[in-house]
Amino acid sequence: MVRRQLSLWYVRLAVKKIEERVRHFTRAIGATPRSVRIKAIKSRWGSCSSGGGVNFAWQIIMAPEPILDYLVVHELCHLIHHNHSAEYWDLVQSIIPDYRERRKWLRENGDYLTM
Repeated sequence: MVRRQLSLWYVRLAVKKIEERVRHFTRAIGATPRSVRIKAIKSRWGSCSSGGGVNFAWQIIMAPEPILDYLVVHELCHLIHHNHSAEYWDLVQSIIPDYRERRKWLRENGDYLTM
């Protein structure tokens, strides 16, 4: 029961914080998602649908804010470039210059962000 309550608390926190960060970065990127969903995603941290929706794993709220920001920017940039081309990474870097370090942190520490 405690684990469920804690998970629900994290989900509510994730919804509030992620929506705030999405609003912040949409201005810088120049693209607005059709929807923002917070889910229990097991295989990845986020995704961007072909219909313009972005999805985030609620567990990312347990990461430091710079990592959360990287993930938000990563998914929002897919609204413009639906791939991982050089142009895509250039756009990510224009918003998050140290994205490589943040990406590395997530790869190395992401397993710790689970309950």
